Amino acid sequence: MKTNDIIRPTLVLDKEICLHNIEWMAEKAKKHNMRFRPHFKTHQSAEIGDWFRLFGVEAITVSSVRMAEYFITNGWKDVTIAISLNIHEIDVINRLTQSAKINVLIENKETATALAKKAKGRLGVYFKIDTGYHRTGIPSSRTGTIDNILNIIKTNKKLTFKGFLTHTGHTYTARSTNEIFSRHFDALLKLKSLKNQYKKAYPNVEISMGDTPSASICGNFDSVDEIRPGNFVFYDLMQHSLGVCSLSDIAVKMQCPVVAKHVSRNEIVIYGGAIHFSKDTILNTDGKLLYGRIAIKIDGEKVLLDNNNYLSKLSQEHGIIKLTPANFKLINVGDVIEIIPVHSCLTANLMGHYITTEGETIRMIPRY
Repeated sequence: MKTNDIIRPTLVLDKEICLHNIEWMAEKAKKHNMRFRPHFKTHQSAEIGDWFRLFGVEAITVSSVRMAEYFITNGWKDVTIAISLNIHEIDVINRLTQSAKINVLIENKETATALAKKAKGRLGVYFKIDTGYHRTGIPSSRTGTIDNILNIIKTNKKLTFKGFLTHTGHTYTARSTNEIFSRHFDALLKLKSLKNQYKKAYPNVEISMGDTPSASICGNFDSVDEIRPGNFVFYDLMQHSLGVCSLSDIAVKMQCPVVAKHVSRNEIVIYGGAIHFSKDTILNTDGKLLYGRIAIKIDGEKVLLDNNNYLSKLSQEHGIIKLTPANFKLINVGDVIEIIPVHSCLTANLMGHYITTEGETIRMIPRY
């Protein structure tokens, strides 16, 4: 399918930009002597996964056991399942250990007890540490809890304590790059303290960190053994608004047909809604909710419009785009316009496949 044949909402991927993003992050990890274990939850594609191999990547991160199965089937042999362990899936994980090295995350005694009783294959175990995001994980100060869990997993010789893992997700809500630096450094200090406390008993204890904002712009990774960013492969408007990437680093854009115009409101209606974009937002220059930035062709050249022209509302299948009067006149019913998404991870997940700028279809993990 060629991009000029688009007839419905389509996620278009610029392979050249994507490859550049992968190479850049791989080189940064190498520069800081860290293992690069990218998170594949953003692209969810075996074919895009293979692009990482071009830059020496051998270990990956996924966000579910099902995703682990998919990528192991497609040849990956070293996988961290970066969601707190679901005890109902231990039997599936046991099966996966026959084909790949698997790491799991635990954060409580209940999960540790179930894992110690049921684990049959060799598993690496990371302790999920809450370094300020407050989504889940063990607070770094609760070493008593860590000790208790360590005592439980010691009862099964198949389990190997690997170290401490965190997702510094609160960098995504930072209001400045300085705040990203500060939150990353705070998380780093907490993890280094744990590493120093346990390295005598566990000389190979590791630190694993994994958020795109800090992986992209921070320079202090002292004592960090691996990074696990995911969103960087595509980037998006959220990362741009944080000062983490430039607009030219964003590798995916939605293309959507225009189905109506309303001159009284300077609004156009597109075929493309919440089931295509998700409902993540940032604020435009006027403090209004923005679901995407708009690019149109003017005199044959693609032009990114300013923030006064934006995707302002989403229903299930429809999107409403606010435009200045001058730009409103440039768009007609039947045009296909380009929209940069706020959050590329959720947009990709919703769309389920990509069309490259060269017209190649790239499939993602099957939906079932």
